[in-house]
Amino acid sequence: MYLESLHLVNFKNYIDAEVLLSNRINCFVGINGVGKTNILDAVHYLSVCKSYMNSIDRQNIRFEQSFFVIQGVWSKNKKKIDINCAVKVGAKKVFRKNKKEYEKLANHIGQFPAVMISPYDRDLILEGSNLRRKWMDGIISQFDRNYLEALQRYSKVLAQRNAVLKDMNINRLFDQESIDIWDVELVRLGNQIYEKRKVFLEEFIPVFQKHYDSIGSEKENVRIIYKSQLNENTFEDLLLEFQKKDLITSFSNAGVHKDDLLFQIKNHPVKKFGSQGQQKSFIIALRLAQYEWLKTHLGVPPILLLDDIFDKLDQSRVKKLINLVANNFFGQVLVTDTDLERIQDIFSKSSLDSRIFLVADGKITKYQEERAVHEKK
Repeated sequence: MYLESLHLVNFKNYIDAEVLLSNRINCFVGINGVGKTNILDAVHYLSVCKSYMNSIDRQNIRFEQSFFVIQGVWSKNKKKIDINCAVKVGAKKVFRKNKKEYEKLANHIGQFPAVMISPYDRDLILEGSNLRRKWMDGIISQFDRNYLEALQRYSKVLAQRNAVLKDMNINRLFDQESIDIWDVELVRLGNQIYEKRKVFLEEFIPVFQKHYDSIGSEKENVRIIYKSQLNENTFEDLLLEFQKKDLITSFSNAGVHKDDLLFQIKNHPVKKFGSQGQQKSFIIALRLAQYEWLKTHLGVPPILLLDDIFDKLDQSRVKKLINLVANNFFGQVLVTDTDLERIQDIFSKSSLDSRIFLVADGKITKYQEERAVHEKK
């Protein structure tokens, strides 16, 4: 599976841009701020129906315009598939597969997987639990449609339960029956989500540890620990235990929406005790494990999106990544960088098909074509 072409209209800084892609390596080169990352973000949209950078769709529309369109032609199982994403101010987001609109966006998730490795990934380590839960949920949801539906339903039930708690707090009136109605569904969905997260992590963690050992500068004890209130208590007992606090705070303080992943190195938090190099290795190992897990479970290699990472990694880690590319661990790869010579040097040593594109002024131009024009002059 790979993306044959990408067409952007009014997407971020692009008025109208189109690019024909190699099924292996595609490098987008230009100075900072010209929109290289936006190209990768457009592919991310086509994969999971949302931006990697900004989840508010209307903020991805080009300035002073009322809509954007992203169109991609995919090759999958020797068939061409047209995917169209359209966002218009004041209207719902529309996704079409071969001109037929999806009834639910969830029906698209997992068909065209992609994995992004970006400088922003450090937020997985540095920021709060919500980001780590979303990252984990995003991986599982691409493979398990029932899990995605359970997550969406859980969120709605939780919001309803919180609204009841808030109403009780305001009116100083406790109604056990009104709470119980939502608790039954919350427990059913929460237990389902908890069990599937456990199974996922049991499979995922050994893959992560393998990749950390392969790219780290030395053998180190790294761990991912699943922190959940349900590890040692039943959901029903937790709801009873936190009932008084829930009424005071007008918020549900127990449940899988409080889960977290603890990232450790040598039994200490990576956030506080990991060096920059160790944190980079940790993040790359997470993404490589994500890639391998999706590739195994979905039966197709995801597109790998590498955003400006060669400037952020030391030569040892760059070499190990490129070796994975050369060994066909990855399928199609899209790369952004600011240094044309560095990109040429990195991929010229590989026999893999690669294309370089220059990005400037909202335009994407194949490098070889630009060079030929100059040579004629």
